[in-house]
Amino acid sequence: MAASLLSLFRPNLTSRKMTVKPLAVLNKSRKTRIPYELKRGQNRLFHQLPSGLNMEVIEQKGIGGNSNTNPDNGSIENPPLVFIHGSYHAAWCWAEHWLPFFSNCGYDCYALSLLGQGESDGPAGSFAGSLETHAGDIADFIQKKLKLPPVLLGHSFGGLIIQYFIANIRNKQLIEMKKLCPYPDLAGAVLVCCVPPSGNSGLVWRYLFSKPITALKVTRSLAAKAFQTDLSLCKETFFTSTMEDHLVMRYQELMRESSRMPLFDLRKLNASLPVPSVPKSSMEVLVVGASDDFIVDAEGLDETGRFYGVSPICVEGVAHDMMLDCSWEKGAKVILSWLNALSR
Repeated sequence: MAASLLSLFRPNLTSRKMTVKPLAVLNKSRKTRIPYELKRGQNRLFHQLPSGLNMEVIEQKGIGGNSNTNPDNGSIENPPLVFIHGSYHAAWCWAEHWLPFFSNCGYDCYALSLLGQGESDGPAGSFAGSLETHAGDIADFIQKKLKLPPVLLGHSFGGLIIQYFIANIRNKQLIEMKKLCPYPDLAGAVLVCCVPPSGNSGLVWRYLFSKPITALKVTRSLAAKAFQTDLSLCKETFFTSTMEDHLVMRYQELMRESSRMPLFDLRKLNASLPVPSVPKSSMEVLVVGASDDFIVDAEGLDETGRFYGVSPICVEGVAHDMMLDCSWEKGAKVILSWLNALSR
């Protein structure tokens, strides 16, 4: 039983066997049966990676200019925002609410779909990638498409990828040894309901001993992917109880379509953790959690805060999918306040 619970938060490791298509077909075919319909002002782009695979990008430019006025320094250009999703999600999860919100506040926004997710191509093999390859794909996009250092915002396992990115920004030895794209500097990072630096093992064992029923529910929901067919379990896993069922059904369908491949090989992922430590003052980091998070507990949130030497902010009345929940604006406003302070 304990062994099965170690897969508590594993990112879609039981997905069905898929047939690998030729690269030329992968690059041109539609990946999801039910594509996300973009909102006004949004564009779907495809960034070609050095591998030749295409990565989906949903773009929404800042409205009314992308600068803030600083009394001391005059007009300061806002950093672009790059959003990284977690397991069972894709770029669409940011496009629903947060891209329009931050765009209206003058920030250029880019939501990426990691390989094997959303409308992005899938690599050959059984898994979409590793911390290293996903971070490298993000670095390639930033290097080639953005003029200013961005703020990276990551949710759940996407936040763990960003932690790896931060730890290796100046790791020239790794870059030269692996022949990787250099990790560009960032203006800052926001970690939203993210897996802590040590991974999910601590979460698993705490749930097993303190909340065994919850542990079994989360195992069934995520490891067995029961959230894809059980509406009430999907709501309990990702959203607050006040979320309307028709919205949960819509997002449930999009999540079911989003993840064609497991995001990671969990065994290799765990072997690479914890992520390397970083100097406390090396970068501005905001750690944000949710009071009704069914997946990442308060201790997991505190662990991430301690790792970066910051006090995490727990947003009341929202659940794990903070950017999609019915009170999504609560988290967005916390992040906006932090972003505006970066320009002062």
